[in-house]
Amino acid sequence: MAFAGLSASYFAHIGFFNPYLPLWLKDLGLPIFTISLLASVQSITRVFAPYAWGALSDHTGQRVKLLRFSAAVALASSFGLWWHGGAWWLALVLLVMFTHTSSMMSLTEAAMAQIVAGDWGRYGRIRLCGSAGFLVTVFVAGEWFERFGMKHFPYWAAGTLAVVLLATMKLPDLREPPAAHDAVKEPIGPVLRIPAVRWFFASLFFQVMSHFSVYAFFSLYLDSIGYGKSTIGLLWALSVVAEIVWFFLQGRLIGLLPMPRWMLVCGIAGVARLGLTAGLGGFIAALVIAQWLHALSFAAHHTACIAVVSRRFPGHLRGRGQALFTVIGYGFGGVLGVLLGGAVAQELGYRTMFALAALLAVAGTLCAWRMVMHEPSGRAAQA
Repeated sequence: MAFAGLSASYFAHIGFFNPYLPLWLKDLGLPIFTISLLASVQSITRVFAPYAWGALSDHTGQRVKLLRFSAAVALASSFGLWWHGGAWWLALVLLVMFTHTSSMMSLTEAAMAQIVAGDWGRYGRIRLCGSAGFLVTVFVAGEWFERFGMKHFPYWAAGTLAVVLLATMKLPDLREPPAAHDAVKEPIGPVLRIPAVRWFFASLFFQVMSHFSVYAFFSLYLDSIGYGKSTIGLLWALSVVAEIVWFFLQGRLIGLLPMPRWMLVCGIAGVARLGLTAGLGGFIAALVIAQWLHALSFAAHHTACIAVVSRRFPGHLRGRGQALFTVIGYGFGGVLGVLLGGAVAQELGYRTMFALAALLAVAGTLCAWRMVMHEPSGRAAQA
């Protein structure tokens, strides 16, 4: 399926870029806080870009054409990484690149939600391809950088984005029915005033913000306590294996609980994962268990979120709903997670940062519980 190919190529790019960007920036001689600022550029673009792209896609219905345009501009901008013009130049290049790649998640999720129409087993199979792509590049790139150093990072960026662009060219020209765009634009405000929806976004915000300690600083944390790049890549790969196992079994497991209750379970798993990482980072067995919890703290949580958004924001609200998911979670949550995480890590160390991240996951879990309390049993079962 064409969307499986896009998912595989997009997450193959993410699988090398996100884990190893901080290590490449460190290799350039940049200090920790500067690294955190540059890593936060991705989250900053997720504050404004996904909603703008989502609103445009809702208006035009041209999600696939927008995906192709985004992939092409992202590839062109990646060539700027080949010139070492200092932190400000890197910030500009990453801003342009992430403004376009950050749109791809919400546009792709909106298009896939339209296709699967509530068949979350099928959705899991498509996302499984993405997880497999991530697994391949995080492991292969780790071995490559261990052997040859970080100097080839820009070439990896261009190569993986070129594959993403090719994958978008294989997509069907999918769009919403024209009638949805001829009608009066449906306001999104009434949906956002529903208490369960507000608690959903609050839980999403804290859960994702807590996990940016992993996304942005896990590699640096492991490097600081003596793990090699191959081991770092292997630990990243373990989390993706757990993700693949979840997506493979998702069709049989996801129906066991309503989606809001899945978010509660995933929040508890997130607290355990971050607590283990903070307290027992020197023990490889504890890190293995923590990485396996990724199956719940990310994979199951992501599916539950997409399901809730798909139900609450149907039809021509879909693009804006998926965009809000990205903006609130990976935008605002990501910016604060990376910036606060970098400041805490620089002043108090990585272990303290991960401990504070575990407290944020506690807040996300409490918000998920409040969401469950505001969902009538009949409606909760549908979400």
